[in-house]
Amino acid sequence: MKIQVEQTPNPATLKFVLDRPIATMTLEISNVENTDRSPLAKKLFGFPWMSGVFIGPDFVSITKQDWVDWDVLAQPLADLIAHHFERGELAITELPDVEELDATEDILPTDSEIVQKIKKIINAELRPAVALDGGDVRYSHFDLDTGVLRLEMRGACSGCPSKSVTLKNGIEVRIRQLVPEVTEVIAD
Repeated sequence: MKIQVEQTPNPATLKFVLDRPIATMTLEISNVENTDRSPLAKKLFGFPWMSGVFIGPDFVSITKQDWVDWDVLAQPLADLIAHHFERGELAITELPDVEELDATEDILPTDSEIVQKIKKIINAELRPAVALDGGDVRYSHFDLDTGVLRLEMRGACSGCPSKSVTLKNGIEVRIRQLVPEVTEVIAD
Protein backbone atom coordinates (compact mmCIF):
# COMPACT_ATOMS: atom_id res chain seq x y z
CA MET A 1 0.00 0.00 0.00
CA LYS A 2 1.29 3.42 -0.93
CA ILE A 3 0.69 6.45 1.25
CA GLN A 4 1.57 9.95 0.17
CA VAL A 5 2.12 12.48 2.96
CA GLU A 6 1.01 16.02 2.10
CA GLN A 7 1.25 19.34 3.87
CA THR A 8 -1.99 21.20 4.52
CA PRO A 9 -2.53 24.93 5.05
CA ASN A 10 -2.80 24.07 8.76
CA PRO A 11 0.77 23.54 10.04
CA ALA A 12 -0.53 21.29 12.83
CA THR A 13 -2.14 18.89 10.34
CA LEU A 14 -0.75 16.47 7.76
CA LYS A 15 -2.79 14.64 5.16
CA PHE A 16 -2.01 10.95 4.53
CA VAL A 17 -3.39 10.02 1.10
CA LEU A 18 -3.91 6.33 0.37
CA ASP A 19 -3.87 4.68 -3.03
CA ARG A 20 -7.38 3.28 -2.54
CA PRO A 21 -10.70 4.24 -0.95
CA ILE A 22 -10.93 3.65 2.80
CA ALA A 23 -14.36 5.06 3.74
CA THR A 24 -17.72 5.87 2.20
CA MET A 25 -18.32 8.73 4.61
CA THR A 26 -16.25 11.24 6.54
CA LEU A 27 -15.64 11.13 10.27
CA GLU A 28 -13.95 13.63 12.56
CA ILE A 29 -12.62 12.46 15.92
CA SER A 30 -11.37 15.08 18.35
CA ASN A 31 -10.53 12.93 21.38
CA VAL A 32 -9.92 9.37 22.51
CA GLU A 33 -13.40 9.10 24.06
CA ASN A 34 -14.96 9.33 20.57
CA THR A 35 -12.91 6.61 18.86
CA ASP A 36 -15.54 3.87 19.19
CA ARG A 37 -16.46 4.20 15.49
CA SER A 38 -12.90 4.03 14.23
CA PRO A 39 -10.31 1.39 15.09
CA LEU A 40 -7.73 3.46 13.19
CA ALA A 41 -8.44 6.58 15.27
CA LYS A 42 -8.27 4.47 18.43
CA LYS A 43 -4.73 3.41 17.46
CA LEU A 44 -3.70 6.95 16.57
CA PHE A 45 -5.06 8.38 19.81
CA GLY A 46 -2.83 5.90 21.63
CA PHE A 47 -0.12 8.54 21.23
CA PRO A 48 -0.06 11.48 23.68
CA TRP A 49 0.61 14.11 21.02
CA MET A 50 -2.64 13.53 19.11
CA SER A 51 -5.11 16.37 18.79
CA GLY A 52 -7.48 15.15 16.06
CA VAL A 53 -8.16 12.66 13.26
CA PHE A 54 -10.29 13.27 10.20
CA ILE A 55 -11.07 10.32 7.93
CA GLY A 56 -11.99 11.11 4.35
CA PRO A 57 -12.83 8.85 1.40
CA ASP A 58 -9.17 8.10 0.59
CA PHE A 59 -7.18 10.04 3.17
CA VAL A 60 -6.56 10.53 6.86
CA SER A 61 -5.77 13.99 8.20
CA ILE A 62 -3.95 13.99 11.51
CA THR A 63 -3.62 17.01 13.76
CA LYS A 64 -0.86 17.01 16.34
CA GLN A 65 -0.19 19.07 19.43
CA ASP A 66 2.37 21.87 19.15
CA TRP A 67 5.11 20.32 21.28
CA VAL A 68 6.05 17.61 18.76
CA ASP A 69 7.49 18.01 15.24
CA TRP A 70 6.21 16.41 12.04
CA ASP A 71 9.70 15.32 10.98
CA VAL A 72 9.63 12.85 13.88
CA LEU A 73 6.04 11.68 13.30
CA ALA A 74 5.25 11.58 9.58
CA GLN A 75 6.92 8.31 8.56
CA PRO A 76 5.91 6.30 11.65
CA LEU A 77 2.32 7.46 11.16
CA ALA A 78 2.37 6.54 7.47
CA ASP A 79 3.69 3.09 8.44
CA LEU A 80 1.04 2.64 11.14
CA ILE A 81 -1.75 3.60 8.73
CA ALA A 82 -0.42 1.29 5.99
CA HIS A 83 -0.06 -1.61 8.42
CA HIS A 84 -3.62 -1.04 9.70
CA PHE A 85 -5.12 -1.37 6.21
CA GLU A 86 -2.77 -4.15 5.06
CA ARG A 87 -4.17 -6.23 7.94
CA GLY A 88 -7.65 -5.72 6.49
CA GLU A 89 -8.84 -3.49 9.31
CA LEU A 90 -11.44 -0.79 8.68
CA ALA A 91 -11.19 2.97 9.02
CA ILE A 92 -14.79 3.33 10.22
CA THR A 93 -16.81 0.44 11.67
CA GLU A 94 -19.96 2.05 13.04
CA LEU A 95 -22.39 4.28 11.19
CA PRO A 96 -23.39 7.63 12.68
CA ASP A 97 -26.68 8.29 14.40
CA VAL A 98 -29.63 9.39 12.27
CA GLU A 99 -29.38 12.90 13.76
CA GLU A 100 -25.82 13.20 12.45
CA LEU A 101 -26.83 12.04 8.99
CA ASP A 102 -29.49 14.75 8.81
CA ALA A 103 -26.77 17.38 9.33
CA THR A 104 -24.86 16.35 6.22
CA GLU A 105 -25.24 17.59 2.68
CA ASP A 106 -27.90 15.03 1.82
CA ILE A 107 -30.61 16.96 0.08
CA LEU A 108 -33.82 16.38 1.99
CA PRO A 109 -37.36 16.75 0.63
CA THR A 110 -38.02 19.24 3.43
CA ASP A 111 -35.17 21.54 2.31
CA SER A 112 -36.16 24.79 0.65
CA GLU A 113 -35.04 25.40 -2.93
CA ILE A 114 -32.29 27.71 -1.70
CA VAL A 115 -30.96 25.16 0.80
CA GLN A 116 -31.05 22.45 -1.89
CA LYS A 117 -29.03 24.71 -4.18
CA ILE A 118 -26.53 25.49 -1.39
CA LYS A 119 -26.09 21.79 -0.59
CA LYS A 120 -25.54 20.98 -4.28
CA ILE A 121 -22.78 23.60 -4.45
CA ILE A 122 -21.21 22.26 -1.25
CA ASN A 123 -21.22 18.70 -2.62
CA ALA A 124 -20.11 19.49 -6.17
CA GLU A 125 -17.54 22.25 -5.59
CA LEU A 126 -16.66 23.04 -2.00
CA ARG A 127 -16.20 19.63 -0.39
CA PRO A 128 -13.87 18.33 -3.14
CA ALA A 129 -11.80 21.54 -3.02
CA VAL A 130 -11.49 21.54 0.77
CA ALA A 131 -10.69 17.79 0.78
CA LEU A 132 -7.57 18.59 -1.25
CA ASP A 133 -6.27 20.29 1.90
CA GLY A 134 -7.30 17.43 4.19
CA GLY A 135 -10.56 18.88 5.42
CA ASP A 136 -14.27 19.04 4.86
CA VAL A 137 -17.04 21.62 4.94
CA ARG A 138 -20.57 20.82 6.03
CA TYR A 139 -23.86 22.66 5.81
CA SER A 140 -25.14 23.69 9.22
CA HIS A 141 -27.94 26.26 8.78
CA PHE A 142 -29.26 28.96 6.48
CA ASP A 143 -31.31 31.86 7.83
CA LEU A 144 -33.48 33.18 5.00
CA ASP A 145 -34.34 36.37 6.92
CA THR A 146 -30.71 37.47 7.39
CA GLY A 147 -29.10 35.60 4.49
CA VAL A 148 -26.49 34.14 6.84
CA LEU A 149 -25.21 30.69 5.92
CA ARG A 150 -23.52 28.71 8.69
CA LEU A 151 -20.99 26.04 7.74
CA GLU A 152 -18.94 23.64 9.81
CA MET A 153 -15.25 23.41 8.90
CA ARG A 154 -13.81 19.98 9.70
CA GLY A 155 -10.52 18.12 9.58
CA ALA A 156 -7.46 20.18 8.70
CA CYS A 157 -9.72 23.19 8.13
CA SER A 158 -11.15 23.34 11.64
CA GLY A 159 -8.03 24.70 13.33
CA CYS A 160 -6.29 26.18 10.32
CA PRO A 161 -4.85 29.69 10.68
CA SER A 162 -6.14 30.53 7.20
CA LYS A 163 -9.66 29.21 7.86
CA SER A 164 -11.23 32.67 7.87
CA VAL A 165 -9.51 33.56 4.58
CA THR A 166 -10.75 30.32 2.99
CA LEU A 167 -14.23 30.91 4.36
CA LYS A 168 -14.54 34.57 3.33
CA ASN A 169 -12.39 34.84 0.17
CA GLY A 170 -13.13 31.41 -1.24
CA ILE A 171 -16.32 29.82 0.00
CA GLU A 172 -18.36 32.97 0.67
CA VAL A 173 -17.43 34.58 -2.64
CA ARG A 174 -18.38 31.44 -4.60
CA ILE A 175 -21.65 30.80 -2.74
CA ARG A 176 -22.73 34.44 -3.11
CA GLN A 177 -22.01 34.30 -6.85
CA LEU A 178 -24.35 31.35 -7.24
CA VAL A 179 -26.92 32.05 -4.52
CA PRO A 180 -27.62 35.80 -4.24
CA GLU A 181 -29.87 35.23 -1.21
CA VAL A 182 -26.72 34.45 0.83
CA THR A 183 -25.34 37.65 2.34
CA GLU A 184 -22.66 36.15 4.58
CA VAL A 185 -21.01 32.82 5.34
CA ILE A 186 -19.78 32.10 8.85
CA ALA A 187 -18.26 29.09 10.57
CA ASP A 188 -20.04 27.27 13.38
